[in-house]
Amino acid sequence: MRRRLGLGLTGLATIAVLIVPPWLAWREAQRQAWAAEAEQALAIARDVLHRTDEAAVQIMNGNRTLARSGLAPCSPASLALMRRIALGASYIHAIGWVEHGVLVCSSMGPFPIPLGSDVLHTASGAVLYPNVPLPGTAQGALFAAERDGYATIIHRDMPVDASGAAADVALGVLHLQTCRVAVSRGRIDPAWATRLGTARSTTFADRGRLVAIVRSKLDTIAAIAAVAAVPLAGVARRAHAIALRLVPAGLLFGVVAATALGLLLRRRMSLEMSLAAALRRGEFFLLYQPIVNLQTGQWVGAEALLRWRRAGGEMVGPDAFIPAAERSGQIVRLTEHVIEMVARDAGAFLRDHPAFHVAINLSAADVQSPVIVDRLTAMLAACGARPSNLIVEITERGFLHLESAREVIRLLRAHDIGVAIDDFGTGYSSLSYLESLDLDYLKIDRSFTEAIGTDAPTSGVVGLIIDMARSMRLSMIAEGIENAAQAAYLRERGVEFAQGWLFGKPMPFADIARRADGYRHAA
Repeated sequence: MRRRLGLGLTGLATIAVLIVPPWLAWREAQRQAWAAEAEQALAIARDVLHRTDEAAVQIMNGNRTLARSGLAPCSPASLALMRRIALGASYIHAIGWVEHGVLVCSSMGPFPIPLGSDVLHTASGAVLYPNVPLPGTAQGALFAAERDGYATIIHRDMPVDASGAAADVALGVLHLQTCRVAVSRGRIDPAWATRLGTARSTTFADRGRLVAIVRSKLDTIAAIAAVAAVPLAGVARRAHAIALRLVPAGLLFGVVAATALGLLLRRRMSLEMSLAAALRRGEFFLLYQPIVNLQTGQWVGAEALLRWRRAGGEMVGPDAFIPAAERSGQIVRLTEHVIEMVARDAGAFLRDHPAFHVAINLSAADVQSPVIVDRLTAMLAACGARPSNLIVEITERGFLHLESAREVIRLLRAHDIGVAIDDFGTGYSSLSYLESLDLDYLKIDRSFTEAIGTDAPTSGVVGLIIDMARSMRLSMIAEGIENAAQAAYLRERGVEFAQGWLFGKPMPFADIARRADGYRHAA
């Protein structure tokens, strides 16, 4: 069942790795296309707004010049000033004096020009005439803005002319207070004004158009915004062009990733399938790393370390085959084999040296059943060894199922077999486990001992671990000791035992046996 589930998940992962990169590439192409088209639409809207704002400034300046001139309205001097203003401004069609919606006189002469019945009063005090019916011009072609008794006429299409936009791009100017279209070329929806909110600019899609709106910073005439609406077909065309570059790259990446994943999973599956064969062929063996008494330097024990040499001579590291054994459910059988090899390698020596011990690592699966206790006691009995000759090491992962682990530990200690927590501080809620379990030893992980005497953030953790272990009356074994300074630091703080390359690398048990008796190491 687990194998079928694993194959299913593997298949899904491979499909996902193949599909997701091209899909992400297509999404990125769409994002880039939208961003590019939106920026182009905003640029067009800003061009419209620039023209509109320039016209607004000219209107404001012209009206202000006349109002401040002190000249009598429609006097010869005033008419002359009106003509000078109109001639000097690029956007102004005419400028003059207004009475009751009629341009009484203007730069065009001393004859009246009705500004039209369509009137809009703005919050800034200006009066707008969106459709000035000037004789000789098209209906609605002119626009007038009145302030301080003077009005300026401009051509309505001026802001949207010569903008460089394609013919299918709709352009316009919106009056934001009334949501009315002041000027337009093409279809401009007045409701778009509400989409701007309080933002300076915005882009969005609406009925096949990418709409860009930019608010004017000038509110002298009215609160206005320029609009450019481009067909969304341009986004699709641009996205397709970008996708032609990105999607093949995403597909290639997906193929490469799927191939790498397949090779990795194949290797893992091959490793799991090879474990049983390796057990049958006797490819596993043990090396033993000495454990020393830090005060005397005497070798008092050794940790059994499992190694795998394949038939072709290739060495497979424990970091690869131990997880594979746990995934495939073969870890318990592997532990059984370790117990058998310890009995074969060290049984006679342990029988004759009751003060020497061998430490065996147990997996999380091993401590879920009391069967492991029976196997260990049977091994001791078969060798004639004592419980003091054996210590079992359990990593923090072994306590995930706490109740089962607690029962196994109780049985081990009932048989006087020592129990150590291994790799302390690198896994889970260690302190809570220690407080609820009946342990004998705490092994200080090498990641902490390596930091002794350095500026590493974990350099001060060792002292805290030592204090905690001492308060709980646990003996301590420090791993990874590589220099005399580390050994001295630990010895001064009462750590009883240590192992590491300073004392000896992993070796066959025969070498351990030859050197254990009477060995002293000047730590």
